[in-house]
Amino acid sequence: MGDRRQSRELALQALFFLDMNASGDFQADMDAFCRENETTLTPTVKPFFMDLVRGVMAESQKIDPFLEKYSRNWKVSRMPAVDRNIMRIATFELLERMDIPPSVTINEAVDIAKKYSTRDSGPFVNGILDQIRLAIGR
Repeated sequence: MGDRRQSRELALQALFFLDMNASGDFQADMDAFCRENETTLTPTVKPFFMDLVRGVMAESQKIDPFLEKYSRNWKVSRMPAVDRNIMRIATFELLERMDIPPSVTINEAVDIAKKYSTRDSGPFVNGILDQIRLAIGR
């Protein structure tokens, strides 16, 4: 597995952890997560991982409205937590990381959804992210 894929998967796990177990102290929660995953957060994985997690957290007020708008009849709060966080990461990449081609972002998100969520998650994630990609002109 490549470093960026590993960063994305760990970012998904961290965001899921923050969704489910957050104490309200982001730094303390992240420190705890990083301690638990210190063997996989290698020097080549950790920078992109941190960029994704911090970016999603900082831009959530911009990201979640995109997810809600393009996910017909789904409120973000009612989406499965895994799918929601996969799409948050990908939407952050689409909005803020112009160095990453949109097709790479979407393909990675779909592959991660297939690995960590239900069999219906791949098409669900793909459909929403493709609509967001079109809406922002990428």
